[in-house]
Amino acid sequence: MFALEFPSIDNLVKWPEYLFEGTFAGFNKISLILVLAMLIPTVLFLLAKRDLVPRGIQNIVESIVEFVENQIIMAAIGPEGMKYLPLLLSIFLFVFFGNIFEVIPTFQMPANARMANPLILAVVVWVTFIGAGIKAQGFGGFMKSSLVPPGTPAALLPLMMLIEFISTFLLRPFGLAVRLFANMLAGHILLVTFGVLCITLWTLSPLVVVLPFSFGMLVALTGFEMMVAFLQAFIFALLAAVYINLSIHAH
Repeated sequence: MFALEFPSIDNLVKWPEYLFEGTFAGFNKISLILVLAMLIPTVLFLLAKRDLVPRGIQNIVESIVEFVENQIIMAAIGPEGMKYLPLLLSIFLFVFFGNIFEVIPTFQMPANARMANPLILAVVVWVTFIGAGIKAQGFGGFMKSSLVPPGTPAALLPLMMLIEFISTFLLRPFGLAVRLFANMLAGHILLVTFGVLCITLWTLSPLVVVLPFSFGMLVALTGFEMMVAFLQAFIFALLAAVYINLSIHAH
């Protein structure tokens, strides 16, 4: 008698274009979120720079910088990794703000639930750790440390080099992108599912008694997704630092 109708997956991840419809430069909700994810940290840092005495926004910004320094750079690379602070800080903030829009009313969509953005970020990390490795060890030294595990028997060397090449240069950036994309998409689908369920139960009076349970789950999942938005930004930046560390240091 009563049927629950949930939106298709296309309705969850595809959005109409505001500008340049039908072109490669089409501007939609995801594009707007990505622009805001760049502008918000920029504005925060500009406002913090204006305060001569540490207070308010400057304290927040300094706490973020110290967090990236201590929990990402020092933990994964060490003091020599401080030169990568601008990159890793930018990645952390860009991913976080791209994620947190999942729980902001009227937006309610994480930009990183679309594969394109995590993939581009993964390519940036890929180029960075290759460049850092070549700069630190030279091309030959970097390729040797990346492809030849110490103590590998000569007979197994071709196979091991192939495996290490696929693991280091192909699977590493792909896994970095998929981890972020899959986590954010799964969380988005869960929130939409319980949101639609709450709306449907409200309109179906015989089932309204179930509404408090589904609404409670929606609130709990919203809080959980806020934590996931932070954790995924932290993990992405931390793994980027780990990969840089592996490339600049031989085995």
